[in-house]
Amino acid sequence: MSADYGTKHWPIEIRLKSAEKILEIDFDDGSKFRLPAELMRVESPSAEVMGHGPNQKQIVAGRRHVGILSVEPVGNYAIRIKFDDLHDTGIYSWAYLHYLGENQDTLWQTYLDALAKGSLSRDPPRRGAG
Repeated sequence: MSADYGTKHWPIEIRLKSAEKILEIDFDDGSKFRLPAELMRVESPSAEVMGHGPNQKQIVAGRRHVGILSVEPVGNYAIRIKFDDLHDTGIYSWAYLHYLGENQDTLWQTYLDALAKGSLSRDPPRRGAG
């Protein structure tokens, strides 16, 4: 495998906007993305979300208010994001972050449709409910 891990676009700046729950990324191709924490959490490249093979993706509900605690570099090809729901196992490569940015509208609508189909909500369960 080459040292660039298939990266075509490299970030030139990454900004965590904690209060807005947004990760802003500027890439060397001129593209700029504002990725909501909720989208990045429900599209985490972790095995918990994506599974271990095709067609194993899990729908992660109840993450409307998720935030980002920290962003850490992983080598020179990715970042690890620690979310405030303590999820931190996904490694977001530059290529995957660019993909999320380019496709966020479609990914978001697919997520909303999957929630509706499963009678799930973006809102976390109420404490004491049930």
